[in-house]
Amino acid sequence: MDEQAVPVVSYARISADTARDEHGVADQHKVNQETAARLGWTVVQEITDNDRSASKLGVVREGFEQLLRILRAGHLSDGTSARGVIVVADDRLARRSGDYERFVDALTHQEGRVYADARGPKDLYSEDVEGMGLIGVAFAKIETRKIKRRMRRSHRSRAELGKPVGGTRPFGWLDDRITLDPVEAPLLRKAVEQFIVGRSMHSIALGWQQLGVKTVLGNEWTTRSLRVTLANPRMCGWRRLNGEIVRDDNGKPVVGCWERIVEPEQWMAVDAIITARKGHAVLPDGSIGAAIQTGYREPRTLLTGVLRCGKPKPDDSICNTLMRTNTYYRSATHVYNCPGKTQGGCGGVSRNGPRTDEYVTEVVLAKLDERQAVTIDDAPWPGAQELERAQQKLGILTRQWQVDRISDGLYFANVEKLEGRIRELTNERNRHAALAQRSLADVADVRRRWFTPVEDGGLDLSEKRAYIREALHAVIISPSGRGVGSHGKFNPDLLQLIWRT
Repeated sequence: MDEQAVPVVSYARISADTARDEHGVADQHKVNQETAARLGWTVVQEITDNDRSASKLGVVREGFEQLLRILRAGHLSDGTSARGVIVVADDRLARRSGDYERFVDALTHQEGRVYADARGPKDLYSEDVEGMGLIGVAFAKIETRKIKRRMRRSHRSRAELGKPVGGTRPFGWLDDRITLDPVEAPLLRKAVEQFIVGRSMHSIALGWQQLGVKTVLGNEWTTRSLRVTLANPRMCGWRRLNGEIVRDDNGKPVVGCWERIVEPEQWMAVDAIITARKGHAVLPDGSIGAAIQTGYREPRTLLTGVLRCGKPKPDDSICNTLMRTNTYYRSATHVYNCPGKTQGGCGGVSRNGPRTDEYVTEVVLAKLDERQAVTIDDAPWPGAQELERAQQKLGILTRQWQVDRISDGLYFANVEKLEGRIRELTNERNRHAALAQRSLADVADVRRRWFTPVEDGGLDLSEKRAYIREALHAVIISPSGRGVGSHGKFNPDLLQLIWRT
């Protein structure tokens, strides 16, 4: 390094749009290198914050913080001297006055530091220059807010007109974001149908991984990425903005111009299941509690989390502990048994797994045959009129507020109550839709697929478990007598099935 050259650090904050351009980062570094050469300085380290906003609160720019540490110390971590900074422009360095002041304090911590942007050097030891820098930051912040407001208005306008937005192509559609992809769309449609009737997201994502299906970005599908995709109302032609479905003046969902993959009733069923999971832990048996919900973890056996020990206690109550599964590794046989006393159970009841599975399966399928005669789909949701009235009231109230016919205080005092009630009613409607979709399942087809291998279109284990949990609260296993248990003659009379209403 030339002994006369001033060692400086180059800093660049690359925006999301620039970062997508393969030349963006190199171009900004090139500007800094040319500026340094023109001034007789030498860049000893380049620091970049890729896709990091300088205007949002709570965003930590690791590169910027590293730059401040170097300036305060006066050298790099390896001891190389650093006596200044080069940036492309001031507004790429800081867009909040607090950050700019922190930078100036760090740079002027010692005498003789240098600073420059693409236009040339600046003396930050001068109060006038520092003041002009703060003014520039203030104007940059104002411009940032203007851009955000324009973007929000643009998103709202496009949403209300039913136009698709830019960005990454959504899975299931072609590059025009309107026409369905002939390969991806059927996969999503089938995933929705399977999820509604009980197949877990984990199982669906695992199946897609085995088929070699990739996301739009070429990544493996995970439960999280699948959940985000299925929860998007775009699936049925709607759009969500700021957490709410975009509606017209009459409170009806705005239908987009793109082709839909599933019907609105199907998507509402999916949304109800996903919404019901929020804030709830997945229990060890894979259940979440409500009848229409499905498991998350992939279980090993059909009745895990359903069977309970029925051995009497001295106080005439029963053990009631969830039974566990033991598998004999030399065969495909499994046994349900009550865990030992050190694990919270009594260890006094066990039962042959395959025989228990077979019996409970037949009883549940018979119950489904009875349910097929009367389906919940025949009964309309009773809250439809109340939801429509609430949406109309909200629309009228908003229009009156927009033309200054009512005060801000009156509007916001009433709109909060209306929006809360609309959310409650919407969740109830979606839960009703989920149950309706479940009831539409052809039981004859369910019975056929129950005993068909999964690779031939049969039911996945998580789907079977969903039907079991939808029909039963629990199955209580009574003790069968000394020496009988899991290897003796199977007696269905020792199984007490607790049915759901």
